[in-house]
Amino acid sequence: MRGWIHMIIDGHCDAILKLFLDPKTRFDSDRVKMQASAPLLAEGDVKLQLFAIFIDDEMPNHKFHHMLQYIDLFYEQVASHPEFHVVRSGQDLAAVMASSKRGALLTIEGADTLMGDPMLLRTVYRLGVRAIGLTWNYANWAADGANEPRKGGLTLLGRQFVKECNQLGMMIDVSHLSEKAFWDVAEASTKPFFASHSNAIQICQHQRNLTNDQIQELIRIDGIMGLNFVPYFVTNEKTVSIKDILKHIDHVCALGGVNHIGFGADFDGITQFIPGLLNAGDYQNLAEELYKRYQKEEVEGFLHKNWMRYLHKNLPKDRN
Repeated sequence: MRGWIHMIIDGHCDAILKLFLDPKTRFDSDRVKMQASAPLLAEGDVKLQLFAIFIDDEMPNHKFHHMLQYIDLFYEQVASHPEFHVVRSGQDLAAVMASSKRGALLTIEGADTLMGDPMLLRTVYRLGVRAIGLTWNYANWAADGANEPRKGGLTLLGRQFVKECNQLGMMIDVSHLSEKAFWDVAEASTKPFFASHSNAIQICQHQRNLTNDQIQELIRIDGIMGLNFVPYFVTNEKTVSIKDILKHIDHVCALGGVNHIGFGADFDGITQFIPGLLNAGDYQNLAEELYKRYQKEEVEGFLHKNWMRYLHKNLPKDRN
């Protein structure tokens, strides 16, 4: 059944990492090595995809040059695709949603190579980056990540960096932060932040998932939570299905978050999969399950309208 096909906004993928690790991989044609290539995004009707820059910890001596390599890959393979338009502003977002184009929005997952330098932050902003997660799972100059044993928060430099992001118009992604760092961001930020690919810890016990208090804070500030498709973020059981994602949706809705739920599948950054959600082309399988359980308006919110509202509010209004 394909009667429920509907456009999607997805808050996180690691397609650029795949392109970097294997120069033979092609965004415009690969349906095997990649999970969020252009053909698969089209098949799943992903209208806007947020593309993360994630520099693998195993890469020795991370430098800003490596980030520039990823940005170059984004423009050479994604932005150059005739069906895609880079989204840097609310004006760009509106143009994509009103056209046959698909949008591509550039983000950073882990600010290690920026070293808290405002000039480097301004540079990546000018190159089109519009959102940044301060760290990955471990500690860096800015903050402790979700897997850092000491469970610390933001550093003094991290707090200053949050303020500089606010002033610049760079959105902040809290998905990989420690719980203490999350609350430090909540205290330091004057702008609504978001969690691009995190689930509810009440439903699945994993350090990367969010507590009820964290979810309610995202709701309070008018942020958004992109639910992740990594099986061990979805359930603690040995088997997983699409219906297990609905348990997280039910839980966030019960907390008052019906207008703050989206998806951030993490395609191309994962090696385990939910049956029926093997790549971006399978998004309509999720859509069909959603329409069986929720009202049409709610489903449209989950699939794209909640993300669209958040981004329209927090992206710069005009192209710059």
